Amino acid sequence: MMNDISPRVLVIIVNYRTPQMSLRAATAALADLPQGAELVIVDNGSQDGSADILQGEISARGWDAEGRVRLIRSQVNGGFGAGNNQGFAANMSDGRAPEFFYLLNSDALPDRGCLPQLLRHLVITPKAGIVGSHVRGEDGAEHITAFRFPSIAGEFEGAARTGPITRLLRRAVVAPPLPQGSAQVDWVAGASVLLRAQMLREIGLFDERFFLYFEETDLCKRAAQGEWQCWYLPCARAVHIGSVSTGMKNWQRVPAYWHQSRSHYFIKNHGRLYAAAALAARLAGGAVHSARAMLAGKPRQDPPGFYRDLLRFGLGLSGPKPCDLPRPRHSEENI
Repeated sequence: MMNDISPRVLVIIVNYRTPQMSLRAATAALADLPQGAELVIVDNGSQDGSADILQGEISARGWDAEGRVRLIRSQVNGGFGAGNNQGFAANMSDGRAPEFFYLLNSDALPDRGCLPQLLRHLVITPKAGIVGSHVRGEDGAEHITAFRFPSIAGEFEGAARTGPITRLLRRAVVAPPLPQGSAQVDWVAGASVLLRAQMLREIGLFDERFFLYFEETDLCKRAAQGEWQCWYLPCARAVHIGSVSTGMKNWQRVPAYWHQSRSHYFIKNHGRLYAAAALAARLAGGAVHSARAMLAGKPRQDPPGFYRDLLRFGLGLSGPKPCDLPRPRHSEENI
């Protein structure tokens, strides 16, 4: 049971050049806020007028009454982790520190009851520091958002994409089938996730050397090392439009920041020798996949230049440029 006094919850939405989508996410979040909870939108250096649009709409809709919704303007786009770190630094409107932070992607829409379910789970599970919701697409298809930590075996299995190898290395599969009930997992995606402030004070905030991708994996890794649990809660549900700010669905080539983040994750958490072995395993798995595709007369599933770029970044060489976040190729009106 929750205490009579509602926990202090601060919702954080990071916006990058998608103000209307962020307003849509904020509208859904506000409809689900427990009593006393507040929301901040961090404009992540959009420099396209997004911040002015957001501030105008916050005022026009009366959301800024009593500090319920606030806008934080960042002068630079430091990436997903850096944007959320600015939100973590914000207090409640009365000056008190939040007890929980709910991270919501600008292209994610929580169902009614999503945040209260996540909050209840952390309240009744004292060693849980992180809990992520079920996430589905607009078409109703489940998104895999609960994972195992990356490993050498997992890199090989994920690149090979071959039934016998997957069965042999089933315990290393990074993205296994989603649990059907609440379950403790290694890490969860950051589209709709609740974090305990006490945990963040102990393990630190997002590592801002990750521009995009692997930052939540790293945070959950540090949480596990600090003996905090990470949970997946399928009864809490949200819709994720998916990759609106990053333009991921339109990638013709995997951008530099993904390779940089992957390399940094392995080196930081496992050392350079392990990172080299993980790179070799990924390349070997890719070779297996390429050989099978060639023998079957089917196209390879990897983007052009992927393994060449992977090797270059793994060896510390320069990669594709620019590494800035690409602009979306579609307008919000079509979302």
